Amino acid sequence: MKQLDRKIFSGIGYVSLIFLAILCIFPFILVVSSSLTEETKILTDGYQFIPTAFSTEAYSILFKYPDQMIQAYMVTIGVTIMGTVLGLFLTSMTAYALSRKDFKWRNKFSFFFFFTTLFNGGLVPWYLLMVNYLHIKDTLMALVIPMMLNVFYIIVMKSFMGSIPEAIVESAKIDGAGDFKIYARLILPLSKPALATIGLFLALAYWNDWYNALLFISDEKLMPLQYYLYKMLGNMDGMRKAMMGAGAVVTTSIPSESLKMAMTVVATGPILLAYPFVQRYFVQGLTIGAVKG
Repeated sequence: MKQLDRKIFSGIGYVSLIFLAILCIFPFILVVSSSLTEETKILTDGYQFIPTAFSTEAYSILFKYPDQMIQAYMVTIGVTIMGTVLGLFLTSMTAYALSRKDFKWRNKFSFFFFFTTLFNGGLVPWYLLMVNYLHIKDTLMALVIPMMLNVFYIIVMKSFMGSIPEAIVESAKIDGAGDFKIYARLILPLSKPALATIGLFLALAYWNDWYNALLFISDEKLMPLQYYLYKMLGNMDGMRKAMMGAGAVVTTSIPSESLKMAMTVVATGPILLAYPFVQRYFVQGLTIGAVKG
């Protein structure tokens, strides 16, 4: 009887998961299909899962200047890798210090970090700090520093590290290990699930960021992919409105709808490849952090 109940429960679970997976993958199929459909077909028949009028015009326009696209890709990849590595290092170091019960000021520092989630200096002082004092305008650091440390990730990491038995740290101390050696040789290997989860969040945030580029980047060689696509779409919309304002007949030579979908495919495709590598750590790290938090 128990085996029958278990089979029924497993069957319902598999069917539910398959149904949810289909619901999740359908929008992406629709985006890919629409990016390969003629603009006139989208305007007349709407978005369809299977392209009835195949066209690669949107991708041709998108890759009309491949050098700029490749440059934007390289900037985004570099910023994502550098920001994720530095962010993980600072987050884990901070969380480790705050999780140590022998750290006298840990409650005061914890309150300081928490306080910044409630109040901050505002956009203008932050912008002046970045431009006038740190002098990082039109540098890659302007894309890396603003998102390098997130208090929520510190709290999750601190909760995870707090679940590591204190006896491990004490035994390492008895063997003569210092704080940094304990952090690097013991705490980090035991925190792989949390590191993978927060690393994925950081990588996604850096990959999708365009706001910091809008504020701090004017050099085209330093534009990340998202901001490059955002400007390209804005320029095309501006050109279309200018033509309509001048009384010109706007043709469908600029496939704006299929172009938006092609931009989505180009922007989201590479980062999706990162998920399978951290999938086995992702659920475990997120669950433990949520329970302990």
